[in-house]
This record gives sequence, structure tokens and C-alpha cells, in this order.
Amino acid sequence: MPRADARGGRTEQDVRLDDLDEQILWELARDADLTNAALADRLHVAPSTTHARVRALRSAGVLGASHADVDYRAVGLPLQAIVSVRLRAQARTVIKTFASKMARHPNVLDVFFVGGQDDFLVRVVTTSPEQLRDFVAGPLSSDPVVASTHTQIVFDHLRGLDHWGDADGFDELRGPLS
Repeated sequence: MPRADARGGRTEQDVRLDDLDEQILWELARDADLTNAALADRLHVAPSTTHARVRALRSAGVLGASHADVDYRAVGLPLQAIVSVRLRAQARTVIKTFASKMARHPNVLDVFFVGGQDDFLVRVVTTSPEQLRDFVAGPLSSDPVVASTHTQIVFDHLRGLDHWGDADGFDELRGPLS
């Protein structure tokens, strides 16, 4: 029986990816808007092949949903912040519950469960410093499991995927760093 990870997907030991699977994932990571026909053309395979492979990768939990890269300023949400959250020691049993609650908050874009001094990094988007303050002082800090928070304003957000333009595939990322 396959083992599930924290998101309910399969663990890496359960999924075997071949070169074509990795090429598909590489191309979709670089451009999630690729049509199936364009993906097949880029990889020199039949569209039915890429369609079946993408479905299998989604079914295995290797490939998740595609997301739009929204300019939040354009929709009236000009302020982004990363809030570091440390839970109380006795709250360790409710980590998943806390993460789920935060992820459901409408202003929360991402929730990262991290190792180190803090337990979570929560990326939020707000209309103003006042709305950010209200979020941190309200639903976040007033939660009884939260021991402390530290808020950092995001001045600019650059996507890490842009530098993949020079790389040819995941093997370069897995290789030695130069």
C-alpha cells in the first residue's frame, strides 16, 4: 500500500519517474500555461502520450494544480508580508490544525511549516499596514496556540523559477552547486 506524505500525496519511494516524466515536469514548472499540444511538440512525442503522462503524474500526486501569478497590487492588495510564527511548546499536537486554519484565512497566500527557531512562515497579502496589523494582532496572535510572531514586509517578490532558463533539467539542480 502506498504511504502518504503530509499533503496526502505519495512519497518519493512510491513514485518512479522516467526521463519523459521529468521532462514533462520541467517544462510545466517553467510554463504551466503550455497546452498539451505545445508540450508534446516541445518533447517530440505524441499529444496522447503527454496527456496520459500528465494525468498519471497528477493522479500520483507528483503534479499539483497550476496557479496564476497574480499582481496583487492591481487588485487593491499592495502589501505583502511574511509572518514568522512560533507555537507554544504544549501546542505541538495541533500543528496540522493550526496550519489548516491559517491556510483557510482569505488573506493568506502560503503557509510553510519550517524547521528552526520558528514553526511557520505565513505569507499574507493586505490592503494596508492597518489591515496587516489587524490580521497579526487578531486571528493570528490571538490564537491560544501562538507563542510569538515576527512580521517582515515584502518589498518585492521575485520568482526563483526565472533562473531555470539556463538549466536543461532537474539533473542540473541535483548536481553539485557551482
